[in-house]
Amino acid sequence: AHLRPDKMAMSADLQWLIIRNNSSYLLKGSRQTFSTEPNNLKAKNCFRYNGLVNRKTVGVEPAKDGKGVVMITKNSKGYRKPNKTYTRVELKKGARRTMASIRTLIRNKRYRKDLKMAAVRRASAIIRSQRPVTVRKAGSQKKTGAKK
Repeated sequence: AHLRPDKMAMSADLQWLIIRNNSSYLLKGSRQTFSTEPNNLKAKNCFRYNGLVNRKTVGVEPAKDGKGVVMITKNSKGYRKPNKTYTRVELKKGARRTMASIRTLIRNKRYRKDLKMAAVRRASAIIRSQRPVTVRKAGSQKKTGAKK
């Protein structure tokens, strides 16, 4: 009997059982295990947020030039073609417009609703960290001691 490659693909559940305690991305702590894998928005080591085994994943990273974010989506149909699996979209038009773009992209591609909120929060944190820091001048401070 001839075996077709598409029939030999492992399910996401089986892949999760293999990598959940045994991955190079794991950060095992005393209470909870975290993960540094790509497209894991909450950095938790659980099946729901895993960026490797799920068919549809979303990731948000800072842009290379330090302005804006890059939204990475995993295409559910191209899982056998690694070159076409991920789509990268740069979002640099400002904070509110970036958040709106992330919401509409996730809604229109029918990703999970909890991924939408996590992606918006991650993008918000990245954009907030890219803002220039204003240094306040040390003004004249009041002296509390008695004059002699």
